[in-house]
Amino acid sequence: MVIRPYGYAIWETIQSYLDGRFKELGVQNAYFPQLIPYSFITKEAEHVEGFAPELALVTKGGGKDLEEPLVVRPTSETIINHMFAQWVQSYRDLPLQLNQWCNVHRWEMRTRPFVRTLEFLWQEGHTAHATAEEAEEEARRMIDVYTDFAINMAAMPVVPGRKSRIESFAGANCTYTIEAMMGDRRALQAGTSHNLGTNFAKAFGTQYLNRESKRHFVHQTSWGVSTRVIGGIIMTHGDDKGLRLPPRLAPVQAVIIPIVKKEEDRVPVNEAAQRLAEAAKVAGIRIDSDERQTPGWKYNYWEMRGVPVRVEVGPKDVQSGTCVTARRDMPGKEGKQMGVPMESAAFVAHIKGLLEEVQTGLAAQAAAFRDANIVDVRNYEELKEAIAAGKWARGGWAASDEEEKRVKEETQATLRCFPFDQPPGPHTCLMTGQPANEVAIFAKSY
Repeated sequence: MVIRPYGYAIWETIQSYLDGRFKELGVQNAYFPQLIPYSFITKEAEHVEGFAPELALVTKGGGKDLEEPLVVRPTSETIINHMFAQWVQSYRDLPLQLNQWCNVHRWEMRTRPFVRTLEFLWQEGHTAHATAEEAEEEARRMIDVYTDFAINMAAMPVVPGRKSRIESFAGANCTYTIEAMMGDRRALQAGTSHNLGTNFAKAFGTQYLNRESKRHFVHQTSWGVSTRVIGGIIMTHGDDKGLRLPPRLAPVQAVIIPIVKKEEDRVPVNEAAQRLAEAAKVAGIRIDSDERQTPGWKYNYWEMRGVPVRVEVGPKDVQSGTCVTARRDMPGKEGKQMGVPMESAAFVAHIKGLLEEVQTGLAAQAAAFRDANIVDVRNYEELKEAIAAGKWARGGWAASDEEEKRVKEETQATLRCFPFDQPPGPHTCLMTGQPANEVAIFAKSY
């Protein structure tokens, strides 16, 4: 997958925001090798079993067969634990909180741009702690960071929760997830955080000496968000005209369209547009002024790119000292506002207000769509009906792993998560009819 500059600009904004949040929590950035000895992957049994079908191997180097194949990084738990085992000696070395921004490779059979590709970009955080409680707190804190990002930056109303044992990360004690509903009502796993317990520590011998001079295995977490989230933004908010980007992530938040029909109007209209653009840029708004081709062509061009706000400036607007604005999240005339002052302070205040309204509007639309397509079910037949109708099914669950696999085989739906936000009980398992402690969500996914 090639990511063109406009798409990469979205990724840079995501990077900037998350990197700042991580550093606020004491996480430091580092970098680890992309080529990992195959023997590292095999040290943790569940890990190698889970990733074996997706591995890409390097068997030759410098024209010669390698003594040991190298795995092209699918994730970095193993190579990082190899180093953690050398770096961690004492309780004074803990907690150890690292993150790396990098690419990874997973040999996907069926690819879909941004959502499932052979190579993708991501961040992967890895931490080591003295106690199980600290590791659990870290895993939960990071899924909270992702939830906050998804809701407040990407305007994606995700459902945070806990994965089932079957759906958890290979080698983790527990996986937490944020699940987003796309426009076709499929579920997208938009970010995960794993409590790895001592599984990798035992495989790599990562121990520390506590205050009583006794050796203990460290407790670990790993957590990540990838360019998949860009696919999530596209499929959550996009419409038949193209993208609809949330202003906080949009590379261009507003575009000014000069409307010129007579050549004598070109200079005054373009100058007015430039004055508005400069005032907005000084105020920190990401804005562009497009003087190319015809207005209709430009409307279509920027609508496809999902720019949240369009500003129209014509000769009569220059004379009256006002302009017209249009919101991308609202159709046609509904999102247009005439008579917007072109005086710098008033114009900037208006645009900033519109950007917040678009951000809120996109989030509200997506939340309403999600809520309208989650169905509470009481038994397996109702679950099958909901899934067949393209909905998410929510119901009590206390069944076995085998019964969870049966649901997947018969409906192609998977258990997406046990939501943190649980409805009041009591609950009854939709599969067995027995009492259940919590409800789960099932849905088809990518």
